[in-house]
Amino acid sequence: MNNEQNLTNIDPLGDWKRSHDCGSLRQQDIDRKIILMGWVNRRRDLGNLIFIDLRDREGITQVVFDPQVNAAAHEKAHVLRNEWVLAVKGTVVARLEGQENHDLATGQIEVRTDEVKILNVTETPPFQVDGAVDASENLRLKYRYLELRRPQILKNFKKRHAIASCIRAYLDERGFIEVETPFLTKSTPEGARDYLVPSRVNTGMFYALPQSPQLFKQLLMMSGFDRYYQVVRCFRDEDLRADRQPEFTQVDLEMAFVDEKAVMDIFEGMMDALFTTIMDMKISSPIPHLTYQEAMDRFGTDRPDLRFDMELENISDIAEISDFKVFKGVVAAGGMVKAICVKQAASTYSRKALDDISLLATANGAKGLAWIKVAEDTWQSPIGKFFDDEAKSALNTRLDAAPGDLILMVADQPRIVNAAMGALRLEMAHREELIKKGRFSFVWITDFPLLEYDDEIDRFVAVHHPFTAPVAQDLGFLRENPGKVRARAYDLVLNGSEIGGGSIRIHDAKTQEMVFDALGIPSQEARSKFGFLIDALKHGAPPHGGMALGFDRLVAIMTGVRSIREIIAFPKTTSGTCPLTDAPSPVDPDQLKELGLRISPAKQSA
Repeated sequence: MNNEQNLTNIDPLGDWKRSHDCGSLRQQDIDRKIILMGWVNRRRDLGNLIFIDLRDREGITQVVFDPQVNAAAHEKAHVLRNEWVLAVKGTVVARLEGQENHDLATGQIEVRTDEVKILNVTETPPFQVDGAVDASENLRLKYRYLELRRPQILKNFKKRHAIASCIRAYLDERGFIEVETPFLTKSTPEGARDYLVPSRVNTGMFYALPQSPQLFKQLLMMSGFDRYYQVVRCFRDEDLRADRQPEFTQVDLEMAFVDEKAVMDIFEGMMDALFTTIMDMKISSPIPHLTYQEAMDRFGTDRPDLRFDMELENISDIAEISDFKVFKGVVAAGGMVKAICVKQAASTYSRKALDDISLLATANGAKGLAWIKVAEDTWQSPIGKFFDDEAKSALNTRLDAAPGDLILMVADQPRIVNAAMGALRLEMAHREELIKKGRFSFVWITDFPLLEYDDEIDRFVAVHHPFTAPVAQDLGFLRENPGKVRARAYDLVLNGSEIGGGSIRIHDAKTQEMVFDALGIPSQEARSKFGFLIDALKHGAPPHGGMALGFDRLVAIMTGVRSIREIIAFPKTTSGTCPLTDAPSPVDPDQLKELGLRISPAKQSA
């Protein structure tokens, strides 16, 4: 056989046309003449007979090479290897009784081969496509096109497509218009860093890739579009983790003449439609609401996971009546003490195991972790001697602690306590397997602060973005006490992950300028960065609001994968690199010269 001649043919298919995919043949197709095309998923040589599992995106069909049917095809089958690309012409036949494969949709039939064409061969793959994952993430991303052949990964991308289609259909039915907004826009650095794009025709000038279409969608409301949406690519130059990528997809939406409830109702209905259509399940409706302060008090985070209990309890008052000077000192200094009770976990954790758990608390800024093992009529704890019977009884009652329970406590300033205890709550839930698989728990978080103080830059910054409307009753605080101003903002949280956020926007220039002033942005700087928005607000801007849904995060949760990288076709690593294309990479000096740019020697060396 001359493989070289076969593979250099510029028209390897000839007059062959695929009649079926590899997942569609059934018993009713028996005796039909068909042509399949796909990849060799697995080859089994039984001497007289050779079996090939032929795979495409729709499934697998077993193909049989029998020398009594076609000796030439059987001879060619001896050289076939996994991932070679084939076209097979043959007849559908029933599998022998007892040899059916009930795990395959095509498992009742097989194809008896009359003729085969080798469309392409492959080098030895760096990892096996079929079977268990046996390669590092970096290697799999370098050969991502091979990993994408895995049926489970393809299944996830089919679900991603179905979710996007369902969202579009839902919004189309409700009068939304999909509008594309610019990718090359003005840099307005407030929050995450922009990715900058130098302009060749305007030397020394830069575009920015959008972190979101925020200002453009507001301008569309001022243009009278009334209801806009977009499934849009966005870009943020920030540190990466499992649920972040430098480029990501969001479902962006804006509505005119609405309040918070109208926007939230649209998204609540969208979630109901998605989970009914895609997951065949109903979500709990209406979705519960928690204020930002309630979420922080009870769960230590504004992204609470409500799939399990084990809420945080403020025990500062009990700490004050103890003799434990560390706790008393923290409370006297304006701090707090919070605790969680892990049911029937006291015997599970040794002193060393508890020391390991305490590292999570210190990683979140706490100075340490205190613990108590509750036993019959006593405590086992290094700090037990500092609590009299009254304090012990009060703490047991507050936490509903019973013999066999484990109590974990952190004392510090509120921000640190909440961060540490929120992380400990999640860690202990995973260790104790409290989170049921297949459960989905939504919650709305409302009444966020409009601004928060950033010690590093010594000024207030926007909690969401500087275009969020303040609560009307709080406007008076903007100049006197900006930290007290509440925002007309709302986040949608699913299983402890923020999947969406939005707000009612500022729709008049005067309020917008007041917010810029509270943020420490001088009027001249505000005009330079946001002059086009301020001008638009003076030309009949309607009340409006909207929301953006983190599409990658939602898909990851609905498919049950651990990282959004698994449901992005060609993702970046946590260092922001692409092993497949070796991006980012140096560019030709002539390109830099054309753009009026020069790399400093220190940066070039690095």
